[in-house]
Amino acid sequence: MNKPDCIFCKIAQKEIPAIIVFENDRILAFEDVKPQAPAHILIIPKHHIERTSDLTESNIQLIGELVLAAKSLADQKGIQRSGYRIVLNCGDDAGQEIFHLHLHLLGGRKFSWPPG
Repeated sequence: MNKPDCIFCKIAQKEIPAIIVFENDRILAFEDVKPQAPAHILIIPKHHIERTSDLTESNIQLIGELVLAAKSLADQKGIQRSGYRIVLNCGDDAGQEIFHLHLHLLGGRKFSWPPG
């Protein structure tokens, strides 16, 4: 099910343009419009899940697909060997800006820990 006012649902339905770098029947990956690294891709489920805390055991396969898509895209972007970060924010305090579950794949530069 999709949410009519969700920007990521609209991107998944091709109502809003995006630079799509991967797509299958369950997930979509596209370039972030405000990249925080040379490689910054958002990977989303095509159906609306608002946040990580809304996941259930029925979503185990979907989460695996999102992570494996990130791994494949990291290889395509040439960042798998040097390293990359996968970020999944949940809620306002974590910095989630769009309330549609999404992974950030970030790479192409050195990251510090802790982030910030």
